[in-house]
Amino acid sequence: MCGISGEIRFDDSPASASAVGAMTEALARRGPDGQGIFVQGRVAFGHRRLSIIDLSQASQQPMVDPDLGLGIVFNGCIYNYPELRAELEGRGYRFFSHGDTEVLLKAYHAWGPRFVERLYGMFAFAIWERDSGRVTLGRDRLGIKPLYIAETPGRLRFASSLPALVAGGDVDTGIDPVALHHYMSFHAVVPAPLTILKGVRKLPPATLLTLEPDGTRREETYWTLAFGPQPGDERLSGRDWQDAVLATLRKAVERRLVADVPVGVLLSGGLDSSLIVALLAEAGQSGLETFSIGFETVGQERGDEFQYSDLIADRFGTDHHKLFIDSSRALPALQECVRAMAEPMVSHDAIGFFLLSQEVARHVKVVQSGQGADEIFAGYHWYPPMMDAADPVAAYARVFFDRDHAEMAQALDPRYLAGEDVSRAFVAAHFARPGADRPVDKALRLDTTVMLVDDPVKRVDNMTMAWGLEGRVPFLDHDVVELAARIPPELKLRDGGKFVLKEAARQVVPAEVIDRPKGYFPVPALKYLRGPYLDLVRDVLNQPAARERSLFRPAYLDTLFRDPETHITPLRGSKLWQVALLEFWLQTQGI
Repeated sequence: MCGISGEIRFDDSPASASAVGAMTEALARRGPDGQGIFVQGRVAFGHRRLSIIDLSQASQQPMVDPDLGLGIVFNGCIYNYPELRAELEGRGYRFFSHGDTEVLLKAYHAWGPRFVERLYGMFAFAIWERDSGRVTLGRDRLGIKPLYIAETPGRLRFASSLPALVAGGDVDTGIDPVALHHYMSFHAVVPAPLTILKGVRKLPPATLLTLEPDGTRREETYWTLAFGPQPGDERLSGRDWQDAVLATLRKAVERRLVADVPVGVLLSGGLDSSLIVALLAEAGQSGLETFSIGFETVGQERGDEFQYSDLIADRFGTDHHKLFIDSSRALPALQECVRAMAEPMVSHDAIGFFLLSQEVARHVKVVQSGQGADEIFAGYHWYPPMMDAADPVAAYARVFFDRDHAEMAQALDPRYLAGEDVSRAFVAAHFARPGADRPVDKALRLDTTVMLVDDPVKRVDNMTMAWGLEGRVPFLDHDVVELAARIPPELKLRDGGKFVLKEAARQVVPAEVIDRPKGYFPVPALKYLRGPYLDLVRDVLNQPAARERSLFRPAYLDTLFRDPETHITPLRGSKLWQVALLEFWLQTQGI
């Protein structure tokens, strides 16, 4: 797990070592254990290392194999690298290190760019061919690892975060109106390839980008997620599906134990993280370190779920750590939390993950986490209305979108308003694609391949990596995701959602956790902006930079400030915090 950066020139100029050095330095928190830069002619790669597998210098990056004529920078973890290594050794390849990075180099040489189809893991990489000058960029199937791109005539740069590209200089930092529309309506999700800045794009998940020395490019999608039954699935009973879910998830959890350092678990007390702990205990893990966080209650909104995380920790004998955060501690940490965001992320629990990761990093360097289960097993409240919706796009927008296009026109300065409802059009186009016929499957596919990537998964990556902590997400093992997509939606939506997962979990998880009311990772102070939090928001939106930028109409901001607690989105977020967070992020990043 690391941070990567690079520059590729398509003209006669040499790659800029200084720009790559600046980008690499901006990624320092992602990789506190080592750094390196490789420059040869028109290509320069930079790397920051977090040592998880093969702690020796042999696995330092950028890694160059002079015999094969290949170089690589890689961020992530390949869980099946030992099996791939054995297969490659059988083909005659010899290794100088014991990690997964070198396996990628040999696999690329043996099988070409589509070697990615053999990988179980999370990854973003750039591979350079010395003899042809070709560079291939790739990103994992579910976009767990980020890869941002900035292009100008004759040059392409890439990095693990958007701010790192800005640090390299010469980036168009103007606001992209289409991306802004998505941010303001699609719950702060800006789908790839867009970002909030005009000059930065992100490589979509499950994508390979091949760049020739003259700038010719080829982009291909190597994996797609299809919903609905496969031949023979009609013979499976509910119990068959439950057994398949548990067996597949068990393997996914075990895969994510590959490491040369201890692996812990972020234990919220909900079903998903509790199931991970139970499966690790079942696999014989003893002395497992688990971590929970809680906030103070605001009004009737409870800020912790310690009663459930304690129950799981006691049941499975984990070494449990509880972190309670009151408002006075969370407030000063907000700016550093926002600084750690590769893109502006409005979800309240970002600060929770940020502070939890700070504590966890004192004990372990790797944690498993339960993100993704709600999206792939239909745990959210907006899925039941989608089941047989006559107008799926309208139904989805009604339960998910923060604002409609009419409110967008009231909120945004006309200079930044997209001319049409681009967010609704994006959903309509996604729903129209083949591979998901039923309305609820259309919503599940969109959430799994877009919303999940650019909200919860990105949040976990950014907040853990801010403290040099690697987060692993077994629910996003592609075997688990593909299995979930085959399961009849009736089995997922029954009894409030995630029915098939809940019933599978009964074999290993206490019923008190499974049958509890659904919770989430609450940070009430950012939903009900009061006192110093409201003062912070007011200060951010009154800064000279905000007034000069004038993203939002003053009358709209006045409406939000008059009564912030009444302006809550369908997903229970603060509209005022959403607009303030965007401006806060821009200011913190110096944009």
